[in-house]
Amino acid sequence: MGKKILIIEDEKNIVDILNYNLCREGYTTMEAYDGNSGLELALKEAPDLILLDLMLPGMNGFDVCQAIRAAGLAMPVLMLTAREEEADKVLGLEAGADDYVTKPFSMRELLARVRTNLRRTEMLEAAEEAKAASGVLTFGTLSIDTEGCSVTKGGAPVDVTQREYELLKFLASQPGKVFSREALMEQVWNYDYVGDVRTVDVTVRRLREKIEDVPAEPRYIVTRRGVGYLFSGQ
Repeated sequence: MGKKILIIEDEKNIVDILNYNLCREGYTTMEAYDGNSGLELALKEAPDLILLDLMLPGMNGFDVCQAIRAAGLAMPVLMLTAREEEADKVLGLEAGADDYVTKPFSMRELLARVRTNLRRTEMLEAAEEAKAASGVLTFGTLSIDTEGCSVTKGGAPVDVTQREYELLKFLASQPGKVFSREALMEQVWNYDYVGDVRTVDVTVRRLREKIEDVPAEPRYIVTRRGVGYLFSGQ
């Protein structure tokens, strides 16, 4: 089956044209005609790529994109809009969009951008798989030996507890993905959330003191306010 592409666009004639051309290229498509249903489909189906109109009924494209990223979804998002203002392009990219196509657009150009963004995602995924297969996850000066269950920074060993190591390994194995505190308790502590999630916060704080150059300005374990934590490999 081809890659799944979600089209969130309120103009049916544009949706029909996109559906026709994308299906002809071997992609599987689904569509939504307003921001709320588009976000619902994105969260439910986790498509490989999203074509997202800026001006939508209900939630606008900026808000939809931000919500998608806040949920930890990292698929490419291409914004479609008739507006050409530079500020809109910047806002779209800051909201988490990967690319920006202004209407009216060339179908050949749009398909080329779809292919480019999907190929970039495949290359990143292959690189992450290769990195994981090597047994060592390396991010800047930080290295996590998944076979030896050890952590080094700048070549020097970092003294972490077993729980700290498990949390770091879990987050680092899925960089860029946001996890709620409840999800981390379930995945790392191995039990369903039944109580105080401050255990996660305390473990994160201790880890930051050990692996971050400036714990108050973390580079690796980043907080998404109101959502949870993610590991940034930047």
